[in-house]
Amino acid sequence: MNSYFNDKVIWITGASSGIGEALVKELAVSTNAKIILSSRNKDQLEKAAEKAGLSDNRYAVLPLDLMNYKEMTSTAGKAIEQFGKIDILINNAGLSQRSLAMETDIEVDKRLMDIDYIGTVALTKAVIPFMIKNGGGHIAVVSSLMGLFGAPMRSGYAAAKHALHGFFDSLRAELFDKNIKVTIICPGFIQTNISIHAVTGDGSLQGTMDDATRKGMPADLFAKKMLTAIGKCRNQKSIGGKEVIGVYLKRFFPALLTKIVRKAKVV
Repeated sequence: MNSYFNDKVIWITGASSGIGEALVKELAVSTNAKIILSSRNKDQLEKAAEKAGLSDNRYAVLPLDLMNYKEMTSTAGKAIEQFGKIDILINNAGLSQRSLAMETDIEVDKRLMDIDYIGTVALTKAVIPFMIKNGGGHIAVVSSLMGLFGAPMRSGYAAAKHALHGFFDSLRAELFDKNIKVTIICPGFIQTNISIHAVTGDGSLQGTMDDATRKGMPADLFAKKMLTAIGKCRNQKSIGGKEVIGVYLKRFFPALLTKIVRKAKVV
């Protein structure tokens, strides 16, 4: 893995906690890559870099909020200024949901789309011209199994993640001759605070940990598997426990999957 990431500049969004922080730690100990850490909270980013043991010359902190998608061109320019290039962009930041579709305010649906789709796409579009100028690069995006099939209490989240697949699959084909690779990662249940920070129907935070998330794959193990998939330049990789079987049920036994998710206790 380290041979692919060594001597590269890697920009990670959502880097202050969860999957993003785990990626920072793994890259810090396994590679000599320089890392740009982004999320909304500068202090938490600094703490994440410190916990990872990154020396001052190996990292930079760049706060960003995906809701402010019109600022992404400027933010990308600031990122380039840190180390002179971006070799790999890992779009990890996002927001989840825990509410029934008909009990979810449309503004919540819009917020999920703005953060999980529009903001991510805007940042990617801002970085690509620099990658093309530099002779190539790699875009990775953290989707979800909900980007491959839907489940109760996730309608807005699943919609945004499905949109990511349409965009990045198309982008991969368009940039093939520009030496820019695109990898979509689809996590299942991972031990992070994603459910605690998930929005409910009125936009408030759920504030509690889902049982399935608590019992999910440890974030550090997930980070290793995700970076391996990126290092192998996989187009798409689903990572998780038994919930990953839903991908195959969707393809070969869709009626059975519908029955299972309808009865499943997903929160």
